[in-house]
Amino acid sequence: MLVSFGRYWSALAVLLSLAAAAGALVGCSGGNKPGSDADGSSSGPDADAAAPTCGVPSTFAWSSTGVLLGPRSDAAHNLTAIKDPSVVYFNGKWHVFASSVAAAGTYNMVYMTFPDWEHTADATFYYMDQTPGLAGYHAAPQVFFFAPQNKWYLVYQSGPPTYSTNTDLENPATWTAPAAFYAGEPATVTQNKGTGGWLDFWVICDDSNCHLFFSDDNGNWYRSQTTVADFPRGFGEPVVVLQDASKYRLFEASNVYKIKGSDKYLALVEGFDATSGYHRYFRSWTADTLDGAWTALQDTYPLSFASASNVTFTEQPPWTQDISHGEMLRDGYDEHLVVDTCHLQFLYQGLDPTTLSLPYNSLPWRLGLLTQSN
Repeated sequence: MLVSFGRYWSALAVLLSLAAAAGALVGCSGGNKPGSDADGSSSGPDADAAAPTCGVPSTFAWSSTGVLLGPRSDAAHNLTAIKDPSVVYFNGKWHVFASSVAAAGTYNMVYMTFPDWEHTADATFYYMDQTPGLAGYHAAPQVFFFAPQNKWYLVYQSGPPTYSTNTDLENPATWTAPAAFYAGEPATVTQNKGTGGWLDFWVICDDSNCHLFFSDDNGNWYRSQTTVADFPRGFGEPVVVLQDASKYRLFEASNVYKIKGSDKYLALVEGFDATSGYHRYFRSWTADTLDGAWTALQDTYPLSFASASNVTFTEQPPWTQDISHGEMLRDGYDEHLVVDTCHLQFLYQGLDPTTLSLPYNSLPWRLGLLTQSN
């Protein structure tokens, strides 16, 4: 989501005014904290049988906090935004990786930790370009523990999809240098991307295969796969999973999760269109398998996974009209990416509506937390 689309945002300042909504206080000290399994999973057959589950929601409604996390600067980093978060709960703390945007428009990543959502103001803050090999353009991270190898993976974009590994999540200085999933751009991407480019890479695994999902800002959503045994090597030629003739409706920032206690997977993709006043929102789909067909769940702005139309804010006026690139709080932290639909929360990026006329790379993105209210 790092391509400049300033002309679309600029129009919003003329088209839109702040929405008023009744606020509802959200309790956010908890979240979907994982079980105690050593491999980071709470989604095994025994766990599913023992715990109550809620299946696939038919509708979504949310309450949002105000801004919880924002950029911090030092002598070497003049940041204007943090965005594109990925989050896990591990060893009694929340761990958030996010893109950072400097005043010059350059991107990298940051790492933040804190014990609970009431103490985000006291979060530790680490600039990932301090890690050997991670200076330069790297953004849109996803973090998970890959149990078969007993190591953490950080997946991100450096242009193409890349990754680093670490045996100690809490030591950001020890991530390995970037390594590529592909030697070059796959032919399927080149043929379909138009003026876009492949971006916002997301890995999720089932028992046999690992799947890499991504977008191209041209109305296409892709998937490629390799075996669990071969991961992170061996990803084949991607296939186009979904397409939309209106490219902005199937834009970027996809998430895919296993729904706890079911055989269903949930996919989220960010879009914007005239029905949303060109504000960002998330559409949703479900599938029985990661390589199967995806069926629309809530996939329009009036009936969305998350948008200004189904979010109420604890602070008035709402601090954002855009529900943009984010991640669910998972029920575990391993490669299966399980979410508990009885307790959904979503860490997302938003921004002050009065700043929408700024160039895209100058937009002051901040992070807030949604909690399902229905």
